[in-house]
Amino acid sequence: MNQLTNIPVHSIDPGDGDGEGSLQVHLDPDMAIDKAKVFAVYGKGGIGKSTTSSNLSVAFSKLGKRVIQIGCDPKHDSTFTLTKALMPTVIDVLESVEFHAEELRPEDYMYEGYNGVMCVEAGGPPAGTGCGGYVVGQTVKLLKQHHLLEDADVVIFDVLGDVVCGGFASPLQHAERALVVTANDFDSIFAMNRIASAIGAKSKNYPVRLGGVIANRSADTDEIDRFNEAVGLQRLAHFPDLDVIRRSRLKKSTLFEMDPVDGLAEVQQEYLNLAQSLWDGVDELDVTPMKDRDLFDFLGFD
Repeated sequence: MNQLTNIPVHSIDPGDGDGEGSLQVHLDPDMAIDKAKVFAVYGKGGIGKSTTSSNLSVAFSKLGKRVIQIGCDPKHDSTFTLTKALMPTVIDVLESVEFHAEELRPEDYMYEGYNGVMCVEAGGPPAGTGCGGYVVGQTVKLLKQHHLLEDADVVIFDVLGDVVCGGFASPLQHAERALVVTANDFDSIFAMNRIASAIGAKSKNYPVRLGGVIANRSADTDEIDRFNEAVGLQRLAHFPDLDVIRRSRLKKSTLFEMDPVDGLAEVQQEYLNLAQSLWDGVDELDVTPMKDRDLFDFLGFD
């Protein structure tokens, strides 16, 4: 039997208030993350979510917080700038013990990264099989069983691209606030609008709310700001398209480890400011996403 598709019938339900005809993976109440502040980071594929998540994790750690970052992408590269290598995924290690989770130890799937950030890569099911929500659920279940969430102050889910199906929206069931990473262009804003809709759907049944927008890889933010004003979003931070950010990925390093260059100190401070504002608490936003056709018209398409 394929363990990744062996999902209990009671854990899925078509259209339970999360959108007409949707298939949702429901959260086991025993798997709730009780203490830590939990953030889920979304955005268009390739927009820099992993770079943003990793540097934000370090910024929280620089504020003295105990941080766990959970990568939720089959590429399992969310944490490699923290650990300097691609780590085995939760699914990899579960498969190695034939899904007998009781045989696993925390060190089999959790690794300490830069400045004490604890790193976990959930991984994903084989292409065309299984459910991403199940993978995230198994990861949180392991962390709970091994009491690894009890000492955490912050948990950051770095989530696959702009996929907004019930499975990969499952981190929203754990999060207090969802953050959207976007650039100042149509494709990124289109993805942000779709993600905002998904978060709004999840908020009907779970405490998650949109916390705001992180502008990334953009010299300007005029289109982002115009869209935010129209739908009720807010920009929390702005990271320009600096070459040092690109090079940090190539060097398998966070921005806090890079040699000083023009603009780097300002970016580091922006991450620290973002971490502090998220820790202090950002207001939930009352967001009204646009219909696709309205968004095309809004951004200047005929």
